[in-house]
Order: sequence, then structure tokens, then C-alpha cells
Amino acid sequence: MKAIDAAFAEANSQVGSELGVSEWVTVDQATIDAFAETTYDHQWIHIDPERAAKETPFGGTIAHGFLTLSLASKFGYECLGRYDGQVMGINYGFNKLRFLSPVKAGARVRGRFVMHEVKKRSETDLLRTTMLTIEIEGQETPALVAEWLGLAVFEAS
Repeated sequence: MKAIDAAFAEANSQVGSELGVSEWVTVDQATIDAFAETTYDHQWIHIDPERAAKETPFGGTIAHGFLTLSLASKFGYECLGRYDGQVMGINYGFNKLRFLSPVKAGARVRGRFVMHEVKKRSETDLLRTTMLTIEIEGQETPALVAEWLGLAVFEAS
């Protein structure tokens, strides 16, 4: 059996199952400030704690939504393993993405992954769709939910 066929069978058997939950990560002000510098997004609700405490309902600064989303890569490394014979993985994008709750500076977040769908696109490419939820510690409403597409690439036979 080819490696891609074995991987497809394994992934297909996991549809509807939780694949993993990552460790918690603290999103502190230093991380938010560094992200603002990197992305040139200096919106005051992210980088001015005094003003954000006075003028927002959040009580302080909040992380950029894209900062929270970018942590998906770290969470994915912790929870989504490689298949036998896989030579690389490629972020293929998102079908759906919603930011549901702001992440306040100092909050801890983690990723939760559920296998949603898998398709064999070619003799070398397996497209995996996972449901990603980034949870905020102590909150019922998550920071975001997304359908994340990942391409597992195998060697041509």
C-alpha cells in the first residue's frame, strides 16, 4: 500500500474525532507589541494599555485577531502529526474563519483540533480539513473558530 493511501485511510477514520489540544500560551503585552511592530498595525486598542483601559469595554489592551490566528501554527505543530511517508506539509488556507471573542493582554489561549474532512487530491497530495477552535482560558466563548486546510505532500512513486 502506498504511503498516501495509508495516510488517507488513517485520516478518514478520524473524521469527527478530536486530534489534539495544545498547551496554553500566554498572550502578553510584549507579544502584542512585537506583533504590532511586525505587521505595522499600531491600533491603540492593542498597544496603549492606559487608553484601552479608559476607552474600551475590555479593561485594557487586546491581541490582534491575526496574532491569535497566527498561533494556530504553534498549536498545529503540537497536535497535528505527520503521516508516514509525508515529505512536507503546506498551509492551504481557510474555508471559514470567525473571530468570536477578544483576547485580553495576559490571557492564555490554546488550540483544539477536530478532523472535519480529508480528500486525496492527487497521487502525492492529501488535503486535510480540520476544525480549529482557539480557546481562552476561563471563558466559554472561544477567541476564534476556523476550518483550516492543510496539504500533506508525499513522494511520487
